[in-house]
Amino acid sequence: MKFLVVGSGMMGSALAYDLARSEGVELITLADINLERAQQTAAAIGSDRVKPVALDVEYFDDVIDRMQGHACAIAATTFRHNFALTKAAIETRVHLLDLGGNDEVVRRQRELHERARNADVLIMPNCGLAPGMANVIAARGAEAFEHVDSIQARVGGLPRHPKPPLNYQLAFSVEGLLNEYTGKSVILRDYKIQEVDTMTEVETIEFPSARGGFGVLEAFHTSGGTSFLPHMFAGKVRELSYKTIRYSGHCERFKALLDLGFASSEPVSVGSNLLTAREMFTALLRKRLSGSGPDAVLMRVTITGEREGKEQTRMFELIDSYDENAHITAMMRTTAYPTSVMAQLIAEGTIRERGVLTPEQCVPLEPLLEQLRQRAIRIEERWI
Repeated sequence: MKFLVVGSGMMGSALAYDLARSEGVELITLADINLERAQQTAAAIGSDRVKPVALDVEYFDDVIDRMQGHACAIAATTFRHNFALTKAAIETRVHLLDLGGNDEVVRRQRELHERARNADVLIMPNCGLAPGMANVIAARGAEAFEHVDSIQARVGGLPRHPKPPLNYQLAFSVEGLLNEYTGKSVILRDYKIQEVDTMTEVETIEFPSARGGFGVLEAFHTSGGTSFLPHMFAGKVRELSYKTIRYSGHCERFKALLDLGFASSEPVSVGSNLLTAREMFTALLRKRLSGSGPDAVLMRVTITGEREGKEQTRMFELIDSYDENAHITAMMRTTAYPTSVMAQLIAEGTIRERGVLTPEQCVPLEPLLEQLRQRAIRIEERWI
């Protein structure tokens, strides 16, 4: 099986790393606009199956040339490129997965469902952790119930050594973070699809089983996390929501900056320079919040409903940590590794659906969990 990974940043490098250590993978083409970065990443992975190449995804014909001949492509670049990459995948008849996260881009991708199905390919937006793995767990986990009352997903990446004032370090791109923190969160409330403002309805959450402990944390609405779940369960589930986990106080502090207009796209004159507040804010966040310190990923998916004639709750929980040996963050592991597994399940024929479908619509749970266990990503399940 031959794979194309577009982007050699944090997630792209972890994708290539995992693919290079998977049976049946003969070639990983690692493409990046910065060839030197792709070469450095390939050298760090240390596998002759990883071939670094230059690719500017703004040039559609070049993307077509690079995609051809691969079983599957994985987009680990900004979500703004995913629609064009979808069109290229359909034209070349190559399966495509991306890390998604932006509801509007995914909506446009879904409009190409019939074209993708006619081309006999599967386009899978919103892979990764959340949206992604957590959504698969929610959808498949709900299948054990006769009736589901509520589905709650709470997920977040945290630095092990938080620093004020935001107690956060970038686990992925700044653009991705601002995308999550702005806009609307799509939920189910009283069986109906609703939109609520991001960074609202803050609740407390604890993970007492975590080694070292995290204390009392907070969780709040962010955009993109529910993916297609509200549409799958509308009219069937009373309440469904996704919230992001952070250290206590983070939401209030960050939201104050957004309320002051720091993410605005309106031009601002600074001396003789003209730039947007968002551009300046992005640069500051990248400078102040970038870090390579150890991190952790926390996930809890809770499903409550009726099973065997009585109310029960099924809970899935994950606590993952920085890989000191491979120097791969917990966020990279829990985002890239599930995506790598999904791509391999498609390429080998375990997943046979075609069209534009999100992971919760077509990814089987047990093969995913088994492959993740082999990568030391262990999701604990219990009934309450």
